[in-house]
Amino acid sequence: MRNLLAVVPKGAREAVAAVVRTIFAQPDHASAMQQRRRVVEGRRGRLPDAATRLEEPAEDVLAPLHCPKAHRARRHSTNPLERLNKEIKRRPHVVGIFPTRGALLRLVGAILLEQDDEWAVADRRYFSAASMRQLLPPITGDLQQDLIAAVA
Repeated sequence: MRNLLAVVPKGAREAVAAVVRTIFAQPDHASAMQQRRRVVEGRRGRLPDAATRLEEPAEDVLAPLHCPKAHRARRHSTNPLERLNKEIKRRPHVVGIFPTRGALLRLVGAILLEQDDEWAVADRRYFSAASMRQLLPPITGDLQQDLIAAVA
């Protein structure tokens, strides 16, 4: 959005931003692409640079809309990683001094292993197994036979 608004005159930025937000408010990828085309065509005459900036990275910017709706809100948040980084900073600060660099790496490694264990067995996961199954195509008879053979 910043790159787009950089080529838009100051007086038109709010209006352009509001119209562009309608692209991301669409329920799925196909309708978002249609809305993007309409927005680009509407801006091509008066703001050709803005229209170009909307066209070029369209597939990359709208790629998250291929994911199930339940995943989209979680993809925008980095809270679990921020909490983990905060804990990694806090623990060495509590210890204070380390005899070797290896000692520090062992402590950080232990923190990461502990967090991985928590994430593996947590009742409330960031992405549940059921929601991750939505990303896979339905298993047909041939694919199911192949999977059974591979496991056996």
